Amino acid sequence: MKAEDFDKKFDEGQAVSEFLNFSKSERPGQKQRRVNVDFPIWMIKSLDKEARRLGVTRQSIIKVRIAERLKELSA
Repeated sequence: MKAEDFDKKFDEGQAVSEFLNFSKSERPGQKQRRVNVDFPIWMIKSLDKEARRLGVTRQSIIKVRIAERLKELSA
C-alpha cells in the first residue's frame, strides 16, 4: 500500500492497524536500560506509601518523579 493511500484511510477514520507490523515498532527515545539505585529505608517506605495511595508500583513513582524533575530542570 502506498503511503498516500494509508494516510487517506487514516484521515477518513478507517481501520489501518492491519497494515502495520507492531512486532517491529519502537517508541523513539523510549528505549530502556536497567540501572540499580540504592535508597535509604525511609525513602523506600515513603515511596511505597505514595505508590499505595496512587495505586501504582514503586517503580512508576520513581520514574514519574524523576521525569517531572528533569522537565523542570530543562525548562
